[in-house]
Amino acid sequence: MGRAFEFRKARKMKRWSAMSKAFTRIGKDIVMAVKEGGPDPDSNSRLRAVIQNAKSINMPKDNIERAIKRASDKSQGDFKEVIFEGYAQHGIAVLVETATDNNTRTVANVRSYFNKTDGSLGTSGSVVFMFDHTCNFKIKGDDLDLEELELELIDFGVEEIFEDTDEDEDGNTIESVMIYAPFESFGKIQAYLEENNIEIISSGFERIPQVTKKLTEEQAADVEKLLEKLEEDDDVQNVYHTMEESADE
Repeated sequence: MGRAFEFRKARKMKRWSAMSKAFTRIGKDIVMAVKEGGPDPDSNSRLRAVIQNAKSINMPKDNIERAIKRASDKSQGDFKEVIFEGYAQHGIAVLVETATDNNTRTVANVRSYFNKTDGSLGTSGSVVFMFDHTCNFKIKGDDLDLEELELELIDFGVEEIFEDTDEDEDGNTIESVMIYAPFESFGKIQAYLEENNIEIISSGFERIPQVTKKLTEEQAADVEKLLEKLEEDDDVQNVYHTMEESADE
């Protein structure tokens, strides 16, 4: 398997571990999607994708509808997507994606996290080149021929397709298929899957480190202090880094 497979295996149990934080992030995604393309998911592909993601984490339908209604209100402020780049201890590059309605607050908070953990906040472009910007889709894998699907999607730049498993709240195994491709392929792949009635469970974007660095347990603990502070911030949507992770962690 390739880098996307290993990346997902190591990270999927860590992302959006707190349900309240997951709902907050989805809520911001809904606002940005509605502001960009309107409140009708039939004509707004970005909103359609966010609603799929909301359902995949069991966000109640009422919550989704309220979020869309709030986002449609002209008094609702917009969120700006801002990326921060820097280094944690031991030379680990860190890339932070935020969605904020107060950039001054977010900059101050992110800078303080780096300073308090002996890291350093860098300038724009200082580490982003170390990560491949990818899009991904989790789809229902029933009755799908993966080799045939890969051949169909190869013109869209698809880099990896592999079977994946998760567990539901009752501990039952749920089988699905993951698709990874370059960031710019998202729209074309989304359209293909919808046109061919392939059910999309969730979709999104990730930044996969091109090279990772293995640390000792003590060094990794130093880096985790920064990562935890960043993940706890309400303005932070995603945190990526170049520290080697294990699926068993």
